[in-house]
Amino acid sequence: MTEALPECITQGEIARLFPVLSTTSKEGRTTSIVLACMAKVDEFGAALLQSLGQKVGARAKLSTYTEVVCKNRSSEIKDRPDGLIVLRNGKREWKALVETKVGSNELNAPQLEKYRQLAKDNQIDCIISISNQFATSPTTHPLSEVVKSRSKIPIYHWSWMYILTEADLLLNQDAIADSDQRLLLNELRRFLTHDSAGVKGFDRMPREWSELNKLVSSGGVISAKSPDAAAVVVAWHQECRDLSLILSRLTETSVVEKLSRKHKANGTERLKDDLLLLRESCQLSCTLQVPDTAAPVIILVDLNRRSVDVGMTLRAPEDKVSIKARVNWILRQIKAEKVDDLYLRLMWPGKVEPTQFLVSELREDPEIAVGENGHLSPHSFHVFSSKRLSGRFVQQANFIADLEEIVPNFYKVVGANLSAWQRPAPRIKEDRQTAKDVSTDALSEDAKDYDP
Repeated sequence: MTEALPECITQGEIARLFPVLSTTSKEGRTTSIVLACMAKVDEFGAALLQSLGQKVGARAKLSTYTEVVCKNRSSEIKDRPDGLIVLRNGKREWKALVETKVGSNELNAPQLEKYRQLAKDNQIDCIISISNQFATSPTTHPLSEVVKSRSKIPIYHWSWMYILTEADLLLNQDAIADSDQRLLLNELRRFLTHDSAGVKGFDRMPREWSELNKLVSSGGVISAKSPDAAAVVVAWHQECRDLSLILSRLTETSVVEKLSRKHKANGTERLKDDLLLLRESCQLSCTLQVPDTAAPVIILVDLNRRSVDVGMTLRAPEDKVSIKARVNWILRQIKAEKVDDLYLRLMWPGKVEPTQFLVSELREDPEIAVGENGHLSPHSFHVFSSKRLSGRFVQQANFIADLEEIVPNFYKVVGANLSAWQRPAPRIKEDRQTAKDVSTDALSEDAKDYDP
């Protein structure tokens, strides 16, 4: 029995695991296989839709279609979406049009705006775009034109690498209950990692990266409306997302960017603030939150020094008073043998400037941390690796390649071994051992003997 098409479309095919398409239709083939796996692998479809705020219950029915033609469309809209997702939960029906690009093909904002109108005319809830472009989260979008649009139809975004990462995490966490579905999802993982699928990570900065570095190295000033700076920051945000996905796959957990509430709610504000940091300090920054770690991983790219710093900030142990004892506490946690480019920055109370030392020097003599601050105790430590990339820093592809080696390596040899200090649990006092010792009579006696 053939499944009836949803009322909102007049034409479409159920997404196939083995689509019969021309060999040149890489986009159509990849789209069909992924959408089919969403419908056939319960946990996979549920995980992807949950990222958009859609809960897939046990009785829910998920259907996916390709090459759809909507019922109500104006003569001006010649394009047709690549797919349709329909989620039925009881009487409730949620629908999303899907637009995909593979390889180096990028999303087209005017086309997505047409699909917004198409969705509105056909009571379709949203658009989902999929490409090799990266967004901070599925509920944000890599195209600024889409973000700025006043349309009430939301456009969500998945990168292909995000889809691949979700599949990889589900498999490695043994989260697929059905053995046949597990096999199917593994085949999807195998397919998406093949060159023919057109899936790739963020592998190079834009040409504006080299131009901006030339300007900074020559002592120039980045102007407030610099298009080169804007292009670099947009690319940097994509790389931050790719780094989070890389660490997710390496740790087999969900690593996310740590953003302020303002930046989560408004990507334009994040872009504006990061542009300001780039203009004033010639720096780019990113913070990644790895589950159950001592602290977030902070990445700082400095165009002046042509360097990449990766580190974590930990509160100093309050049960240790001396500087040496606090420094030894953090040094014992750094297991790495090779620490040539590893530093420890000590943060002091009040207006006292931070001090910084090579970990290798502190291992030989922790007393050097005392310096002129012997009467104080550091309240926190920033342990970080600082790598100068020299000429490779300004190169579009080499910068990304080095960054994607430096960040995971720091986490592997340093970050994963760090533990946050916790205040010790309160103990029963020597003079108060039983309930009688804190009865009203006992407390009355304590009050009589109290000597302030």
